[in-house]
Amino acid sequence: MTLKLYNTLTRKKETFKPIHKGKVGMYVCGPTIYNYIHIGNLRAYLIADILRRVLKFNKYNVKEIMNLTDVDDKTIRDSQKQNKSLKEFTAIYEKGFLEDIKLMNLEMPEKMPKATEHINEMVEIIKKLLDKKIAYKTEDGIYFSIRKFKDYGKLSKIKLKKLKTRARIMKDEYDKQNVNDFALWKFYTEEDGDVFWETELGKGRPGWHIECSAMSMKYLGKHFDIHTGGEDLIFPHHENEIAQSECATGKKYVNYWLHNGWVLVNNKKMSKSLGNFYNLRDIIEQGYSAFDLRYFYLTKNYRQRFNFTWQNLKSSKIALQRLKNIISEIKDDKNGRHRHIPKGHENLFEAPKNFRKKFLQGANEIYLKEFEKAINDDLNTPKALQVLWNFVRDEKAEGKLKTIKKMDEVFGLDLLKKEKIEIPKGVKKLVKEREDARKKKNWKKADELRNKIKKLGFSVEDVEEKSVVRIKKV
Repeated sequence: MTLKLYNTLTRKKETFKPIHKGKVGMYVCGPTIYNYIHIGNLRAYLIADILRRVLKFNKYNVKEIMNLTDVDDKTIRDSQKQNKSLKEFTAIYEKGFLEDIKLMNLEMPEKMPKATEHINEMVEIIKKLLDKKIAYKTEDGIYFSIRKFKDYGKLSKIKLKKLKTRARIMKDEYDKQNVNDFALWKFYTEEDGDVFWETELGKGRPGWHIECSAMSMKYLGKHFDIHTGGEDLIFPHHENEIAQSECATGKKYVNYWLHNGWVLVNNKKMSKSLGNFYNLRDIIEQGYSAFDLRYFYLTKNYRQRFNFTWQNLKSSKIALQRLKNIISEIKDDKNGRHRHIPKGHENLFEAPKNFRKKFLQGANEIYLKEFEKAINDDLNTPKALQVLWNFVRDEKAEGKLKTIKKMDEVFGLDLLKKEKIEIPKGVKKLVKEREDARKKKNWKKADELRNKIKKLGFSVEDVEEKSVVRIKKV
């Protein structure tokens, strides 16, 4: 079934066609590591993860590159405030980001390059732009002349003639005389402290936009398939990436641009001053898991703006637990028992073809086709979740465990992973009393104890001589 993606560049849904058959080069705009990332950033990385999984579902070999911005105004400013070296400071938040990735069950990109390790590549691009007279020097740096690129604005649909003068000029980002021209290289000032590089361009540091062009093209080539990010990056960041990359190489930069909508909190923009600025640690402190947040984000189309409320997150937590409860009661497939998955082959899309084919024999092709139709329609996760819910509730459906396993390779919710239940001592005591009552055939007392256990949020099932305790269905 054909994979279709909404391309920001053309403003329409298109059939995906890779540059190289069976292979996909994909660049994800990663975090600026000067703080813990907020839940809006997390949505962008989750959507990139879903895209990666869907591409693999469609049997593509994916090479994903996600950058780490470890030098810019914010990293320099905040490292100086904490009296730390840039490397020491950014290492703290790099570690935090990697922890978030793991908790959110995001698959690791093939490469996560850092800006500070790719200064030479940036210098080479800037030299080419200077040679072509598309870039120019001023007293404080080297800038890109956007009027030298006739297609400027093709991603954001901003018309160059109508581009308004910026009311507020960002420090170290735009030329103070030609306020729409952006910085490629900033010459050293005392404010930068010990953050600088001695290069052919002069002593200084890179501008923000040039970093992504250098890292993406080094690992994916001058022309690659997909670039992702939040809608806030369309202009100016991604617009500037296109301009500097295509002027330097003379080639088209990227074929498909995918952007996710913002995350609002109670229909307001996230802001520390409003007290609605949350990261994953805040979510967990409130008693929710990263999987609850992952499920929450899957319930809405990625291109739409997402309104976060604690009540809606609670509803998703309940829904996910209910889904897992239903799945936990599926004891075997009607079309054969669930085969053991050998260690190292947990991801079926990366398993050898002969094993994958054997394992998936008996999977429910009817529901899988419905799932594929939904997920291949521009990553329609709400519709795909609906297919999954219909499937697990269908008592006549066959091949359930195999089919759930395959669907969950896209969702990434660990639906078949057994959860370790922490049973309180009080509940264990009641279970023991109930087992004793059953042995004495005191059924009335056994029923009374079962009800007490139920009121504490647990259920107990009798399996031969033993009692099995489960979390009560929500």
